[in-house]
Amino acid sequence: MATDGFFDSNLPQRSEIQRPLHFPHISRGSFFAADSRFTQQELPACKPILTPGWVITTFIFIGIIFIPIGLVSLFASERVVEIVDRYDRDCVPANYSKNLLAYIQSSETNKTCTRSIIVPKHMKNPVYVYYQLDNFYQNHRRYVKSRSDKQLRSKASETDTESCNPEGITPSNSHIVPCGLIAWSLFNDTYGFSVKNKVLDVSKKNIAWKSDQDHKFGSDVYPKNFQSGGLIGGAKLNASIPLSEQEDLIVWMRTAALPTFRKLYGKIDVDLEANEKITVEIQNNYNTYSFGGKKKLVLSTTSWIGGKNDFLGIAYLTLGGLCLFLAVSFILVYVIKPRKTSGTSKCLPDCSLLTEVVVAVLRLCNAQHRLCSCPSLL
Repeated sequence: MATDGFFDSNLPQRSEIQRPLHFPHISRGSFFAADSRFTQQELPACKPILTPGWVITTFIFIGIIFIPIGLVSLFASERVVEIVDRYDRDCVPANYSKNLLAYIQSSETNKTCTRSIIVPKHMKNPVYVYYQLDNFYQNHRRYVKSRSDKQLRSKASETDTESCNPEGITPSNSHIVPCGLIAWSLFNDTYGFSVKNKVLDVSKKNIAWKSDQDHKFGSDVYPKNFQSGGLIGGAKLNASIPLSEQEDLIVWMRTAALPTFRKLYGKIDVDLEANEKITVEIQNNYNTYSFGGKKKLVLSTTSWIGGKNDFLGIAYLTLGGLCLFLAVSFILVYVIKPRKTSGTSKCLPDCSLLTEVVVAVLRLCNAQHRLCSCPSLL
């Protein structure tokens, strides 16, 4: 048998090695038939070649797009005026400074606290009022599961409290509506605002998601036996108002994903002028002292991008700047030390088919022959 180096001229031709496998249970006309173009990987394909020109152009394009977006986002964030005031420690009387739990748990201590806030810049209405809690894990599995969505939606399911333990029923076996730890721990600090002895009204209308009001909280479901046990967790609810109209509860029931979160308390529908002094009267009722939490009052305006948040703008600027840096680096490398790109082989599309190679190897092993393929690639 004559051979020319590694390749034997008497070996089967490629068309013989490439014969498709036959599967009797698949019809010939089927898309997944063994001899179809799909199975034999003969469909048209596009394999982009990442030349230096394409790579550099792509990085420059991404940088040119992302950097302006980052600048606009940062500019919008800077226009948001935000006031953050932590009050949980300052609102504790000096004689209880070393025993915070005794202060918050006692019914005889005065929980009223007066704070003064200076407006740094003009705040255009509406001014959103938030309460911020730190180190409060609303995403805890047991806490999140302690609710009954069926009960919240329909009066017919008010006895569905199995998932609400330990706040499902009262000691007298009466069902609690709304049940569960989330509702039981409803935030109950209150805020009152005034400027130059003029009271600022805080609107609580439309602070909850309309979809939650319409679909998750029923208009025929009223609070029943709520916060009537020996241990009070948070705010009480008006038993004459349906759950779909109790927006403080609806806002609170949408649990936060992170231990530091803000929830909307209300809106002030008047402008606040720069350097104005706002007097805030706080009822410091909510217990965050038992788990080392913090409470903050936040007043903020908004922009088209939302509240004050520099992360999005910084992320766009960082990514855009990195792309431009890589583009310049590649240009310098290409100019200083250019590298020629090799052309593609004519038999590459045929030899790159994984199925062909596997079938050819299997037949080669069975026939005890050596593989004869594209010599120019070997």
